Amino acid sequence: MIRSLLAALALTAALAASAAAAPWAKPKSPVIPEASGYVVIPNAAVPPERGRLYKAIFDATRASEKPTQLLPALDMAGSELNAFGVAGVPAKDVRFAVVFHGPAMDGLLDEAHYRAKYKVSNPNLPVLRELKRSGVELYVCGQNLAFEGWDRKAIAPEVTVASDALIVLMKYQSTGYALMSF
Repeated sequence: MIRSLLAALALTAALAASAAAAPWAKPKSPVIPEASGYVVIPNAAVPPERGRLYKAIFDATRASEKPTQLLPALDMAGSELNAFGVAGVPAKDVRFAVVFHGPAMDGLLDEAHYRAKYKVSNPNLPVLRELKRSGVELYVCGQNLAFEGWDRKAIAPEVTVASDALIVLMKYQSTGYALMSF
């Protein structure tokens, strides 16, 4: 009896160890290389589907933890574009917009202003260009710019100044865009 129990325990431990050691596929970033990659999960529930229209508005308020890192919203928007790219969802079926306000606005500074403030190159600029090329609409809150006295010319040219971030969020959500907050 004890021998059977020990054998069962050993088999259970071996199975658990092999499952824990199962290698995951390497993340892929075919659309936005600087953003987090996408790992295909075999037999996963709710995978990206071809033939479906995906619409999301990203509410970008959080700054990066370090000035050498991407803004969280840029990383997440890029990561989701990578997911759809890996899954073969056509770009025409993915509609994203990002609106920046609050602490996230620093990541939109052009190279000269970012370098003057943080003493490093702005890692967000290449991603902003790639997102724009991928059809993502990029906005910054005009109210924040006005209240904080920012020069519009200090903002990356890929970003459009909107009247108000909250109005952008309401507009997109009222037309069926899912809200993603970062």
